[in-house]
Amino acid sequence: MAALSFSRLCKLALPLAAAALLAMPAMAAKHHHRHKRHLPPASQSAAPASEKPAPTPPPQDLENGAEKSAQGKRRADRNDDFLNEDKAHPKRDAHPPRSKGAQSEPQPEPEAQAKSEPQTPDVVPTPPEKPTELEPESPGTAPTPPEKPAEGGQEGGGEKMLPDPRSADVPATTMPQEETACRERLKALGVEFEEHKAEQDPEIGCSIPYPIVIKTLSNSIGIAPGAELNCRMAEAVAGFAANVIQPAAKAEFGADVKSIGQASGFVCRPRHGTRKLSEHAFGNALDIASFTLADGKKVEIGPTPPEKDAEFLDKVRKAACGPFKTVLGPGADPDHALHFHLDLEPRRHGGTFCQ
Repeated sequence: MAALSFSRLCKLALPLAAAALLAMPAMAAKHHHRHKRHLPPASQSAAPASEKPAPTPPPQDLENGAEKSAQGKRRADRNDDFLNEDKAHPKRDAHPPRSKGAQSEPQPEPEAQAKSEPQTPDVVPTPPEKPTELEPESPGTAPTPPEKPAEGGQEGGGEKMLPDPRSADVPATTMPQEETACRERLKALGVEFEEHKAEQDPEIGCSIPYPIVIKTLSNSIGIAPGAELNCRMAEAVAGFAANVIQPAAKAEFGADVKSIGQASGFVCRPRHGTRKLSEHAFGNALDIASFTLADGKKVEIGPTPPEKDAEFLDKVRKAACGPFKTVLGPGADPDHALHFHLDLEPRRHGGTFCQ
């Protein structure tokens, strides 16, 4: 009874087993196609196929069982070889599945990306600087023009003047007798004058202790502007005007001299270009520039005066050498081209210097 049951069971199982073997290749091909489209993770693809329980083989037909069994065994071996070959390549399962969107968008290659991006230089070149314009330099302090030497200032590079004994003259408490007598003589000549305060500059050496300012040289001859002189020089000029100038003008022009134009009297200064004090520094000199006659004619001193004027001026100039110790005029030097210089400078043996 047991043997009969087993025989019947085998007859039923063999057809089922043959059918299963025939279905195996189709299932393996379908599985391989799905594996290529959707790559599962490596852990899933590497799972052993033995985890699935094998189906129970159906009962085979005894008449066709041996032939069908051999064919099914050969097909199963081929499927097993194919599955084992697929399992032996794990690299196929290394990449996760991609979405359709990810597959449709091609990714740019790294080299192409590098070419498309602009290259930034390591050091940005600096443009050349614009040369600065030189501004004209302004001086720290404005140049000061040379000061004009004051009247009476030292010449010759500021050197000290040569000593003159008259530089020490100072006014006394009481006017000396000779000064008083001189003033009396001036009044007798008709000279109008007024007293002036003493002049002295110890640094330069100028000194005139008893000066006067003369307004007229006689009752008929004026002087303009008023001249500051010492009394002795004033007396010499007044006497020369009355005794020489007036007669020469009347003889040459037929008219009296009404006024004398003077250029300078007392001036605190040295002689030009020297260290010696001028006679002007002691009120001992007078510069005459012109003569005005009673009829209005004016005779001016210059290098080339009219002939008649030149004759008059020549007489006056020659006559002045004697009453005055120094006489200079046009032709003597450029400084005296436009006036007569008359002074009472004391000279050895009473000599004179006339040019």
